[in-house]
Amino acid sequence: MSENLIGYIDDQGNIIDTQSAGENPAATPIEYDNSEAALEIVRHSTAHLMAQAITELYPNSQFFVGPVVDEGFYYDFRVDEQIGENDLKSIEKKMKELIKKKYKIEKYEISKEEALEKFANDDLKQAVLSRIDDERVSIYKQGEFEDLCRGPHVPALRFLHNFKLTRVAGAYLGGDENAEMLTRIYGVAFADKESLKAHLTMLEEAKKRDHRKLGTEMELFMFNEEAGAGLPFWMPKGAKLRYKLEQILHKAHLIREYEPVRGPEILKADLWRTSGHYACYGENMYLTTIDEQEYGIKPMNCLGHIQVFKQTQKSYRDLPLRYYEYGVVHRHEKSGVLHGLLRVREFTQDDAHIFCTPEQIASEVLEVVEFVDSVMKLFGFDYTMEIATKPEKAIGEDEVWEMATQGLKEALEGNNLPYTIDEGGGAFYGPKIDIKITDAIGRKWQCGTIQVDFNLPQRFEVEYVDEDNTRKQPVMIHRAILGSFERFIGILTEHYAGEFPFFLAPVQVIFVPISENHVDYAKSLKKKLLTEGIDSEIYDKNDSLNKRIRTAEKQRVPYVVVIGDEEVQGNSVAIRNRRTREQYNLTQDEFMVELTQQLQEGKI
Repeated sequence: MSENLIGYIDDQGNIIDTQSAGENPAATPIEYDNSEAALEIVRHSTAHLMAQAITELYPNSQFFVGPVVDEGFYYDFRVDEQIGENDLKSIEKKMKELIKKKYKIEKYEISKEEALEKFANDDLKQAVLSRIDDERVSIYKQGEFEDLCRGPHVPALRFLHNFKLTRVAGAYLGGDENAEMLTRIYGVAFADKESLKAHLTMLEEAKKRDHRKLGTEMELFMFNEEAGAGLPFWMPKGAKLRYKLEQILHKAHLIREYEPVRGPEILKADLWRTSGHYACYGENMYLTTIDEQEYGIKPMNCLGHIQVFKQTQKSYRDLPLRYYEYGVVHRHEKSGVLHGLLRVREFTQDDAHIFCTPEQIASEVLEVVEFVDSVMKLFGFDYTMEIATKPEKAIGEDEVWEMATQGLKEALEGNNLPYTIDEGGGAFYGPKIDIKITDAIGRKWQCGTIQVDFNLPQRFEVEYVDEDNTRKQPVMIHRAILGSFERFIGILTEHYAGEFPFFLAPVQVIFVPISENHVDYAKSLKKKLLTEGIDSEIYDKNDSLNKRIRTAEKQRVPYVVVIGDEEVQGNSVAIRNRRTREQYNLTQDEFMVELTQQLQEGKI
């Protein structure tokens, strides 16, 4: 057996530890490296190592859950003392001391009844056990520390040298806002020092690019807790940025033969019952009563588009019919997961629904993929696609799901487009393709989605008249490319570190007149730019020239233009190009040509 063997993948695709592999001779070995499967085991094991260190430093600690997440791992626990960021180093030090003791990690199983008795005095363990349906449970032990866990784990602590604890947070027990607040510590772990160092460098860069910090500095958006958590306010510059992004998408939709529509933001609850949202998504909805009838504020736009489609009789000649809407939706997100623009309670989807025949699924999906590709190329994103299949909580028959899932696979496979599978990750009404983008510093983000739905058209009796005069049910393709304007703008802000491309920048030019005598010329240039759809500002406050130039450059605008006697007399401009880091002079006409050419770069 290899010294670097840390686990196996069984014939069902599950990751199992070396102790369980003996029961499955067909299992595939997992070597100690930075593969996804290996890191899942390493990070899960490091979470337990952290818990063991916390137990030794804070003897009365009690632990809830410690899962692996996209960015690493965390553990939720109860502790008598207040733990802050400054305590992370002492916990890391204790973790390293424990590794030197060369503990092996051992797994044993007991009945659930025995586990309930074993942890009778630990209410957090009782809460974990209440979530487990199995008759037997597994426990992982290292030295004196042991905890309930499905695993898998590495065979020994010697595999866990390359880790870093990143932050402390609060977390409600089980995600319930009415429950006790536990302490949560996040961390990362890798198979080698180089990968850990590279990741920590990325985290430092991410701090500098944090869209919440840049959004405040650049006066793009704000939040006000008195008004409500997770509800963004768009300031003038942010509203301009958003408007420009919306306009780019508007033109792209119209070119691709989409029709604009708009539905109400509140609908009777009976419609949400018919759709299945009430049963499958009700906990995320805001409900209210009007005239003794229950209404739901929409979490999605699809029902409105169905009503528009049904308003007039449609024939097969009308299909595919593509509706799009910048639809404002509301979702009841828990306060603990709210995060700037990336997770909010009100947002606007760049939503579209395509009504088509089953035979048109593949071609329509490919059209959307082409649309996605053009948008991602415009902003410099690489992306991958993942097909998400039927979740546990779903509507519709299995054969309908299989037909829809197969349609997505055939569309991608038929055009040699690579994808991965996310088992059970689909929407409750249909399978989907998720678009995952990679930003400038290597982070992955979930953005767009393409969902094939046979269920909602059936539930709402959506029909069209076919060529043989029979009534048939269309397929409904739900589609968003950005995901939401809020989230995408948050991602773009961090991707560009606030230095947006010219066609998107909220302020594209700042004029800095040297003296009051040059202000009128700056105003005439500003007016001229505005007629071309270019936003500019004039910095003519009673500050020194150097201070005004520094202030302008901190706004990360593409162009800072200094105007003095020479520029006024020569009808020219002295340019500081932030993107190319160059300074040069142009005539006014040459400047206009340069700017209008850059505007054209924002086309899809």
